[in-house]
Amino acid sequence: MNQTRAIRLSPPLSEEVVLGLKAGDKVLVSGTIYTARDAAHKRLVDLLDQGRELPFDPRGSLIYYVGPTPPRPDRPVGAAGPTTAYRMDPYAPRLMEVGVKAMLAKGKRSAQVREALVRYKAVYLAAVGGAGALIGQAIKKAEIIAFEDLGPEAVRRLEVVDLPAIVINDAEGRDLYELVAGRRAG
Repeated sequence: MNQTRAIRLSPPLSEEVVLGLKAGDKVLVSGTIYTARDAAHKRLVDLLDQGRELPFDPRGSLIYYVGPTPPRPDRPVGAAGPTTAYRMDPYAPRLMEVGVKAMLAKGKRSAQVREALVRYKAVYLAAVGGAGALIGQAIKKAEIIAFEDLGPEAVRRLEVVDLPAIVINDAEGRDLYELVAGRRAG
């Protein structure tokens, strides 16, 4: 585990970068990421199933599971705390199949998603729940790019600087929750 420094990530993420990440690594994400929650995930997968293109290039992308609150006048978004990940589990493997390399949320992932992370060489990152105002400060620009009718759950393109997260599930099948639980039991 990386205890001393945070690894800097800038999407789009290459397979080499993803394979270098290990469960427990602290990361700082800077660059372009995308938002999507439940309803948007369903629509994204529906587009793929219809043979249509997504509203963003999924190759190497990072999707943040968030529905930001309305912005103050001087900010692109308000609070932007992570959504619980399991609600996107039915859709995540399909998005990894087309190139998504990282997902950011909170909570555990299903066995199906953890297997897909290994198969498609992707990672699951967690942000601290309850820190939405702090995370919102890392967001420098926000633009709705699809499904505006979903309001806070619309797909957005975000520009972030040093958004803090931790690797929970890596591309080799390690799970930080299980690693920590094993240490407590041992």
